[in-house]
Amino acid sequence: MTQTQTLLSAQSLSGGCQCGAVRFRVTGHPGVATVCHCRMCQKASAAPFLALVGPGEHPVQWTRGKPKWFQSSNAARRGFCGDCGTPLAYDAPDGLALSVIAFDEPDRLPPVLAFGIENKRAWADGVPHLPPRHTMDDLDEAAFLETLVSYQHPDRDTEEWPPETLLAEDHA
Repeated sequence: MTQTQTLLSAQSLSGGCQCGAVRFRVTGHPGVATVCHCRMCQKASAAPFLALVGPGEHPVQWTRGKPKWFQSSNAARRGFCGDCGTPLAYDAPDGLALSVIAFDEPDRLPPVLAFGIENKRAWADGVPHLPPRHTMDDLDEAAFLETLVSYQHPDRDTEEWPPETLLAEDHA
């Protein structure tokens, strides 16, 4: 077992969707994280690839809400939040996998293998070499960023969501 796997095996990892309607927890040692460049994963994530990880030896606990499912092929279905659309899971005969980016601490689950490279977007290799900018570097073009208030669920478990202050703003 690697040092990272030993560290992760003693803890639980939680995650969920952008709006907070669906939350999950994985206990123990998660599986191996991978990325998939296949066309179905690209479309399901609206991204050049989808990073996935299995829950390991223990089943996923859906701690708030449950995903909706789309049967993407005769062998697999995709789980997502029915309220905000966040991709959450991939379920196939070889087991369930969760979206790495949906975890509260996705950097703890770095992918170690890439699948579906026959569909890898040719421009994807150039992304790390693009000129970098911080979000707030674009204030001249996107002044709204200065007063932006996020309604996204925080990257941690909460007793309830949304908080009463957000509910009050929605009905004001």
